Amino acid sequence: MNDQDLLRYSRHILLESWDVTGQTRVNAAHALIIGAGGLGCPTAMYLASAGVGTITIADHDRVDLTNLQRQIGHTTESVGELKVDSLARTLAAINPTTNVNRIAAKLTGAALVDAVKAADIVLDCTDLFATRHAINRACFAAKKPLVSGAAIGFDGQISVFDPRNAASPCYHCIYPESDSFEETRCAEMGVFAPLVGIVGSLQAAEALKILSQLEAGESLCGRLLTIDAKTMDITTLRLNRDPGCRVCGANH
Repeated sequence: MNDQDLLRYSRHILLESWDVTGQTRVNAAHALIIGAGGLGCPTAMYLASAGVGTITIADHDRVDLTNLQRQIGHTTESVGELKVDSLARTLAAINPTTNVNRIAAKLTGAALVDAVKAADIVLDCTDLFATRHAINRACFAAKKPLVSGAAIGFDGQISVFDPRNAASPCYHCIYPESDSFEETRCAEMGVFAPLVGIVGSLQAAEALKILSQLEAGESLCGRLLTIDAKTMDITTLRLNRDPGCRVCGANH
């Protein structure tokens, strides 16, 4: 790190369990963020501000006027623009030293597998059940930690699924894939704007703790944190791996 880097990241470096070693790890890391909307925006902005060396953003969508109520990485001038381009410009303004890769497509199949393999950590900021399961399978196969967040209405949740940990459940353990599951999106139910900021910030926090290898910290691996933004009740539930899970179970 040069003098400018030491100054930029000084408030992290001053943390006893972080220091220059932790910051160097973050600077060398590659984070894959899937989804550049309500969750992806604050997640990406905090990771860039913290100095994550490479951030890959994947999203096929374009900015719509209805997004601006909560997707803080985009502006009125961004309407009609690809979300990955709009968010990449925001990240460059925050921290020009972060290398931002853009994937303006739905990550599926081999492309998803390759993108996950290339990253050190994956952040699921999507809002579709089927997509979440595809990301989970790719992360388990590549042994890459997954930080999963969700927000709908006034309810949010976040967890970490880390296949490097033999005791860690995966997303499928908690929410088994089902053909009968009915997708619910914020376009149909609405979402409280600050809630996605809260969940996205927590996703960034979990990712940074893992990337810095923060010795004094503990990730949400094996736990599910839920938030009721109406009452600001925050609950943490313990999670166990399902031995019969089709993704991570003994006979997967």
